[in-house]
Amino acid sequence: MIAEVAFNLPLDKTFHYLIPPSMDAAAQPGARVAAPFGPRWLVGCIIARVGQSPIAHLKPIRRVIDPIPVIGDERWELARWLSRTYYCSLGEALAAMVPSQLRIRAPISSTDSGGPPEAAREPPKPLTPAQQQAWQTIAGALAERSAAGPRPPVVLLHGVTGSGKTELYLHAIASVIAQAQAAIYVIPEIALTPQTIARVQGRFGSQVAVWHSRLTSRQRAIAWQRLAAGRARIVIGARSAVFAPVPSLGLIIIDEEQETTYKQQDVPRYHTREVAVARARCVKAAVLLGSATPSLESFFAATQGRYRLATLPERIEGRPLPRVAVVDLREEMASRRRIGPFSRLLALALQGTVERGEQAMLLLNRRGFARTIQCQACGEVVRCSRCAIPVIYHASAGVLRCHYCNAHYPPPEACPACRKGSLRFRGSGTERVESELHRLFPMASIARMDRDTTAARDSHQRIFEAISQEHVGVVVGTQMIAKGHDFPSVTLVGVISADTSLNLPDFRAGERTFDLLTQMAGRAGRSSRPGQVVIQTYCPTHYAIHAASAHDYGQFYREELAMRRRLALPPFSRLAQLTVLASTRARAEETAERLAAALRQAAKRRRITMIGPAPHRVARLRRTYRMCVLLKGTTTDALTDVLRKVLQPGRKFGGLPVLVDVDPL
Repeated sequence: MIAEVAFNLPLDKTFHYLIPPSMDAAAQPGARVAAPFGPRWLVGCIIARVGQSPIAHLKPIRRVIDPIPVIGDERWELARWLSRTYYCSLGEALAAMVPSQLRIRAPISSTDSGGPPEAAREPPKPLTPAQQQAWQTIAGALAERSAAGPRPPVVLLHGVTGSGKTELYLHAIASVIAQAQAAIYVIPEIALTPQTIARVQGRFGSQVAVWHSRLTSRQRAIAWQRLAAGRARIVIGARSAVFAPVPSLGLIIIDEEQETTYKQQDVPRYHTREVAVARARCVKAAVLLGSATPSLESFFAATQGRYRLATLPERIEGRPLPRVAVVDLREEMASRRRIGPFSRLLALALQGTVERGEQAMLLLNRRGFARTIQCQACGEVVRCSRCAIPVIYHASAGVLRCHYCNAHYPPPEACPACRKGSLRFRGSGTERVESELHRLFPMASIARMDRDTTAARDSHQRIFEAISQEHVGVVVGTQMIAKGHDFPSVTLVGVISADTSLNLPDFRAGERTFDLLTQMAGRAGRSSRPGQVVIQTYCPTHYAIHAASAHDYGQFYREELAMRRRLALPPFSRLAQLTVLASTRARAEETAERLAAALRQAAKRRRITMIGPAPHRVARLRRTYRMCVLLKGTTTDALTDVLRKVLQPGRKFGGLPVLVDVDPL
């Protein structure tokens, strides 16, 4: 027999290999194999067995990796959808669905339960009247999923922070489990939500499997086999959990569905929310999306009737949303009232919080100590030699670091350009804010939470436990501190600079800012003690900041949607970004111009417009120059059809690689 094999390569074709007699039983469709490919060995997936091949002399498979197929049933249909929608090969789509480190060799022991004992289960909490009303919408979707047509039932649960969305997720899971089906619960980042994982495991015990990238090979194999065999019927994990091998799937939950971490950055560049809907369509499951700040695309779909809308407009037990004060930093600068990075109002609020023994959280979405190092004589800014991006000074390590390629440099003694002027550190990062806090409140316990302090294994958990046990009085961090945490003693939230995300060259900058401010504000006042939020900004009248300070999603949605409609941006169009990579700027520019001309020709008589070519916002990364072309059309099928006409095999044009990102974020 002959195996038709798809490899994790940007080639829209499959390859034939002989199946040795000793491997005939194991070499089934869906199993991964190692096979010779030119001078090397590659891992691919068998997609079919055929009796004959047009190739005269076939090479044999070297070995079968999986004793049982790891791709089966509806996952074939999902892989083909991935390939078609996100412009990748079938082999690349299949590789995304199965972790490359997965090694299944022998059946797991019956003692490998992977969850807390059954006795540890917690009873469900009674629903409030608002939750009961939202539950009726969710239950209706669950009841209709088996009879759904080509579009699966999708519910958007829009609830303010602290309104009890998680309890409704657990009720929905219990409902499908009671019908002998399974559920997938996807969260933005596994390391940042230990409370959620503990709550799901506490409710459902050993029926839960946790899936994320930090599992060991053995833990990964155990979780995979428990799910595939039906011994675990609930999987909770980050982005890749949407592909978990769950039989009899009845429900997929996407918590915080607006999060940008749900967009995969490598091929295939899929969006988890879209994959969830596509998979639900394959198996007649329901999808439950939840957020306090839904993405514009999802809320628009709900208003158009494509999704069902359930709302939780108030916090549990009638707790009020925190008071929000917006500080105009222009006035603070003019009156010289700032104390380091803090406005007078925020400094006084911090002092009161510390004196009362309560907790405060401060957001600054910039790591490091100083954001730029600038010569006072010639004005030159010190940049990464590989990326031409300003480097960041990290005081704790005593180095300059590029946040794009992670290159490290010793701080220069003189200006690299003029060799004369002295260098000045400008701008604040989380390290500088932490330093100022120690200076202003020497008796307070202060913790910093960013990528630098959470790089080690279990570091997130240690910091969370210190906050939960109130061993920490003030926490300063990047956006990771805004993600769904529930710390009852946090009564003050301060946003050092709301303009960090607002000033990005991105049409979604307003949406990202509103989302981050609203989520961050939601960390305050989650118990009986009232909360206070102080937002510092140079743009106090911007609608995203005004709406966030008023806890008014509706106002933000109307303003943002009007802007998107005027410019024909999502949700009124679909986008595809093409990035040409070259070793020289001239070649990148010349090839991008020719690519744009070819795309323009292929898009004639189609409802597709083009923007560019233009330099990528990071125009040089790791010594590679990048030029972008943006396609805008009504459907992804129309966009990918044009790409297939223009791009060469291997996603190249003019001999250069082209990165393709459908629905870029």
